Amino acid sequence: MNKPSLLPLDDALAQLLGHAQALGAIDHVATMQADGRVLAADCVAELNVPSFDNSAMDGYAFNCQDWAATQGILKLGQRIPAGSAPSELQAGHAARIFTGAPVPHGADAVVMQEDCVVLDDGRVQIQTPPKPGQCIRQQGEDIAQGQVVLPKGLRLTPASLGLAASIGLAQLPVHARPRVGLLSTGDELVMPGDLAPHQLPPGAIFNSNRFFLRALLERLGCVVTDLGNLPDKLAPTQAMLAQAAQQHDLILTSGGVSVGEEDHVKPAVQALGELHLWALAIKPGKPFAFGQLRRDDGSTAHFIGLPGNPVSSLVTFMLLVRPFVSALQGVSSTTLQPFAMRADFVWPRADKRREFLRVRRNAQGGLDLFDNQSSGVLTSAVWGDGLLDNPPGRTIAVGDMVDFIPFTHWMS
Repeated sequence: MNKPSLLPLDDALAQLLGHAQALGAIDHVATMQADGRVLAADCVAELNVPSFDNSAMDGYAFNCQDWAATQGILKLGQRIPAGSAPSELQAGHAARIFTGAPVPHGADAVVMQEDCVVLDDGRVQIQTPPKPGQCIRQQGEDIAQGQVVLPKGLRLTPASLGLAASIGLAQLPVHARPRVGLLSTGDELVMPGDLAPHQLPPGAIFNSNRFFLRALLERLGCVVTDLGNLPDKLAPTQAMLAQAAQQHDLILTSGGVSVGEEDHVKPAVQALGELHLWALAIKPGKPFAFGQLRRDDGSTAHFIGLPGNPVSSLVTFMLLVRPFVSALQGVSSTTLQPFAMRADFVWPRADKRREFLRVRRNAQGGLDLFDNQSSGVLTSAVWGDGLLDNPPGRTIAVGDMVDFIPFTHWMS
């Protein structure tokens, strides 16, 4: 039997995203509760921000021509705190003004209070030459009325929530959160807490993938149902997948997508729908499965099967599942741009596959390499703070510039 050809990562991602249509349902949520959600429509400003010219600091507002005509000594008129409505500024006068307060009509400059002196006769001396417009926040300088402030497809951040609030939006239209059913496979897996470490039977291991996959999904805004562990038997695997498909948009598994005698996910998915098995041209993370599971009503749920080795599962999640889940939420762009950084290590073994090496930034502004790059060494992902994207066939020498993507980009 011929080995299947290796599928380039970019081709796999393109095929995957071709199936990732944004979920149709739209929620209207309070702006205060919308962090991490994805906008389903543009947010357009119905007002200018600021809505009026206002002072950028505590000081004195006046007219520059009056300052020149009076050698900088002006009569002190009104006092303007934030939230008040000032009167028109009289000729030859200055107004005491505070940060955020409206600039009175007739004034064209504000000088900070540290550069002013109130004289014994009650007049104020402006000691620094002013320029028209200084220390005044102009109406609409941040946001113009009619401007698209937050575009459709944007994943909302705390800053964008504040921006939405600044234009008066108490609610935001967002795409529905994907419902994800998470499954592990393998009779060898044991949940922490079920047995003490010294009680593990021969061949058994604690289930680590279940923990980081759930956390990653929840960070992406998914509603996750932990469906537990599938036994290495075909009938219960098929029954669980059929049941899970009814109420979830995506079923995500780790392990069991190879072609071994104990890997029952493949025939189970094929019996319930359609499955594509890919041998990816990446390291770690070669085995990957994608397909659809039929529901009773004729619709389908997505299926993704990740490799069982923990680092392979983590890397394929970040490279493929993350953009797929983001696209289900209507995210307009799922591409992550790497940073060019200096390698402070040697990588003499070129591989035919595209490699994703666990590295860490050092105090000298370069990258250090974790010694053991095995797909089973989850320690490397905790020690490291990102992945080095190394093209096929490339060795790395000290001082080479390489592509680096920090974990914070993937895990936010």
